[in-house]
Amino acid sequence: MLFPVTQDAQRTPATDPGFAIYVHWPFCKAKCPYCDFNSHVRESVDHDRWRAALLRELDHFAEETPGRRVTSVFFGGGTPSLMEPATAGAVIDRIAARWPVAPALEITLEANPTSVEASRFAGFRQAGVNRVSLGVQALDDAALRFLGRQHDSAEALAAVDLAARHFDRFSFDLIYARPGQTVDAWERELKQALERRPGHLSAYQLTIEQGTKFHTLYGRGAFELPDEETQAALYETTQAVLSAAGLPAYEISNHARPGEECRHNLTYWRYGDYVGVGPGAHGRLTLDGRKLATRTHRAPEIWLERVERDGHAEHEREAVEPELRFAELLMMGLRLAEGIPRARIVAEHGRDVTELVDRRALDRLVEGGFLTLDQDRLAATQAGRQRLNGVLAALVV
Repeated sequence: MLFPVTQDAQRTPATDPGFAIYVHWPFCKAKCPYCDFNSHVRESVDHDRWRAALLRELDHFAEETPGRRVTSVFFGGGTPSLMEPATAGAVIDRIAARWPVAPALEITLEANPTSVEASRFAGFRQAGVNRVSLGVQALDDAALRFLGRQHDSAEALAAVDLAARHFDRFSFDLIYARPGQTVDAWERELKQALERRPGHLSAYQLTIEQGTKFHTLYGRGAFELPDEETQAALYETTQAVLSAAGLPAYEISNHARPGEECRHNLTYWRYGDYVGVGPGAHGRLTLDGRKLATRTHRAPEIWLERVERDGHAEHEREAVEPELRFAELLMMGLRLAEGIPRARIVAEHGRDVTELVDRRALDRLVEGGFLTLDQDRLAATQAGRQRLNGVLAALVV
């Protein structure tokens, strides 16, 4: 089933966070040393079993959320471009059969830019995918080797060009603040990326996550990251170069031309409801007036067995209590340049933001240029978004 997604087509307004469905495909060809996602390497995958299990878990959640209008679907991972296009097509068709869907439903698939996977783009487009997000990560071959990627820069750019031919919208990721990286080199890399005229580009600062290979190597002193001053300069260069090219930051690490924002991620950041299926997938569902946190079993084989036995692999759900709901709303919404409508805060909590936070801290953050507060919304400035952890720590009582 094909859903056209164009720049102007029926975007979800900021007042409606939408209702999203996330589908986790946990398998990768290799584990990247910086990655702490729920991803696994397997010699073989029974695609028929996995397709059937994903459909069954979708049915489980559909029974509880009848009538919810789906605004986006996101195949994440892992490496979803390793799944068979027929699996993506079956999932898309089942979603359309079980829920009402937006006329311009955004359906994103994460992909690695290797030649083997890029050649499958036509199949995924025919299956209904209309947006692809490519894990390019760098346009420097030495950096790609350091990051453990299985492609080189020429292969990545070829995959981007192929994506542009097959999909209505495409995006790709880059990682900066790599060891030894200079501001001048990063600026050249960004300008090379912009030559492909992406509608959306994600630029993430390299962080060392616990449990990753990089965490072990970094702890041993095997490499060093740029100092704080250089990291700040790299961030500021990112903002300046991409804004000048017409891709301003609409979120801390995400840049887009107007209308090209990732609608699926906007649902998260606007604190909307979403279903999560597949191993280790998380969700947030409002049922009977309560916000519930859902999560499924992380281990792929155990997830598969439980879905085949029970129809789902959910752990026990947890109610998201008001204090945590407010903290999550701030943590997600202040990542966005648009901020948080005060009306949404009142709708969620029955009180205005000025009654829910440390008012003196709020005033200091506004006076210091880290937040703005007007009659309609609370928002973090660029300086505030760059220091969001500190802003949140000061704000939340």
